[in-house]
Amino acid sequence: MRAAVLVEPGRIEMRERPVPEPAPGDVLVRVTSVGVCGSDTHYYREGRIGEFVVEAPLVLGHEAAGTIAAVGAGVPAGRVGQRVSIEPQRPDPTTDETRRGRYNLCPHMRFYATPPVDGAFCDYVTIGAEFAHPVPDTVSDDATALCEPLSVGIAAVRKAGVTAGSRVLVTGAGPIGIVTAQVARAFGATDIVVTDLDADRRALARKFGATATLDPRTDDVSDLHVDAYIDASGAPAAVAAAMRAVRPAGTVVLVGSGAETMNLPVQLIQNRELVLTGVFRYAHTWPTAIALAATGRVDLDAMVTARFPLERAAEALESDRTPGNIKTVVRVHPGDDT
Repeated sequence: MRAAVLVEPGRIEMRERPVPEPAPGDVLVRVTSVGVCGSDTHYYREGRIGEFVVEAPLVLGHEAAGTIAAVGAGVPAGRVGQRVSIEPQRPDPTTDETRRGRYNLCPHMRFYATPPVDGAFCDYVTIGAEFAHPVPDTVSDDATALCEPLSVGIAAVRKAGVTAGSRVLVTGAGPIGIVTAQVARAFGATDIVVTDLDADRRALARKFGATATLDPRTDDVSDLHVDAYIDASGAPAAVAAAMRAVRPAGTVVLVGSGAETMNLPVQLIQNRELVLTGVFRYAHTWPTAIALAATGRVDLDAMVTARFPLERAAEALESDRTPGNIKTVVRVHPGDDT
């Protein structure tokens, strides 16, 4: 099979690899679409993210969709032919975190496109059958792949306790900020304020559900009095300023991956009894993600602004620098969706 392999920072090579065999309990998926994530571009350019270092050739891509082509022992043969969204995780079922249901925190997790685990910029991948989620034919291949970043938004909004009538502040109008705003609206938030330095991204946020947008360089957010604040920027300055917008006993959820450390207004957190937490990937989100995509409550297709074939994966990984681009998808086998 074909695989787009990161051989060193800034260099992707197309290579031939054997088609993997599905182990017992696994399915073999013929990949259709793969979204490009910021982590992919970071590995591509820098060769590392924090403690995760690319030390050997690596296949990137973890936002994946496809069709089940074969099954391993113990998996019903009737699953062959199903269109699926891949939850790109392999937790260890014996760890305390997995047994508690927080499998995203499993210390022995094997996650697509996180060194040394290969991802989905290739023709075929294997995954545990329970992590290959069937989707209806009304959901496109691209949207099926983007159930992965949608799951990040769902995890964040759940952590934030967003419900009918909530007032929410989101900092950062990149793909995760935009999808988070959409999820907040779907969960019933009535006021969704999004901040970003870029005017075009602020305009996109309004298109995708923000009720107001602000420029953090000129607009003061401290009087917003929101119930929940979700950071999708990873910028220390954004977090420090936006926490002052949260009402007493409100919630702060850190999603953006930026600085390894940052200064926080500890006295503010104490005096307002703010709940401060983070989001690391997701757990138990895919059924909700598929339902939101299938019903149109969240529009994933409209977020896709660039598409590339597998052979042009390197260009796809550079496309985040293109003005106006929101989300890039690599079409491995285009035209499989109905």
